[in-house]
Amino acid sequence: MPPSLKIALLGTGLLGKAIAERLTAVGHRVVVFNRTRTKALPLEAQGIAVVGSAEIAVTQADLVLLLLTDAPAIHSVLFSPACSAALSGKTIVQMGTIDSNESLEIEREVKRRRGTYCEAPVLGSLAEAKAGTLLVMVGGTEDQFAALAPLFRSLGREPRFVGAVGKAAALKLALNQLIAAETLAFGLSLGLIRRAGISVDTFMTILRESALYAPTFGKKLPRLLKRDYHHPNFSTRHLLKDVRLFVREAGARGVTTRPLEGMASLLEAAIAQGLGEADYSALYDLLDPPPSGSPPSPNNG
Repeated sequence: MPPSLKIALLGTGLLGKAIAERLTAVGHRVVVFNRTRTKALPLEAQGIAVVGSAEIAVTQADLVLLLLTDAPAIHSVLFSPACSAALSGKTIVQMGTIDSNESLEIEREVKRRRGTYCEAPVLGSLAEAKAGTLLVMVGGTEDQFAALAPLFRSLGREPRFVGAVGKAAALKLALNQLIAAETLAFGLSLGLIRRAGISVDTFMTILRESALYAPTFGKKLPRLLKRDYHHPNFSTRHLLKDVRLFVREAGARGVTTRPLEGMASLLEAAIAQGLGEADYSALYDLLDPPPSGSPPSPNNG
């Protein structure tokens, strides 16, 4: 694989935009397509081509990265009549969060169009994406992993081969479920601490010295104390999507998912309050509601 690739990136949401910027910064040539074109246009200032159709992007590229919202979005964009015809001979790398059956179905559709497919979902926020320190999990063949390793190392220092297509998708769901669970647990404890009149500093000092501490607690604390959910790393709407995917995937494998039903209800309530595009830490407003008469919590504007 050449050191510099022509990459088509489909989907320039929060993560897709950051990955496009990172790949450009390390010398790859990137062309992007987003279903809402105006959201991708700021990338042009960084020398990233923004095109009007997925077909144009795919035709120009050596390989295609999928950063679209979900599997239905992938099907509508990648397998449209015009784009389908451009997939022959192309390598498709699915990097979003979908379940294992959805990934296997996309693989079948890509192969029908004489392309090759693997999955490489990532764990990390926008800062990690821009710094090239994402955790990259690869599902496919060992040969694909070896061939694409230079690309994956552009995004993360230690990409990991997980197994066949579907394995990395399931692993990503397991990890994203922890995002929801840890946020719920920390928000509940913080709410009690504040309402009981206990020093937050005392709480955090003891927590950091214990085996209970997770780094995400410290990262999210300033947002929760200020109820400031601007400039999200990951939106409430997308966390709800991933929780639902986990319930479906885990439930089909015989794992009890009843505890997540309450989490889904809380996320739905947050979205109903207009916090769907806010950072997912907005969940705190449902756990420890602001005092009556307080101004609405800021979202991502």
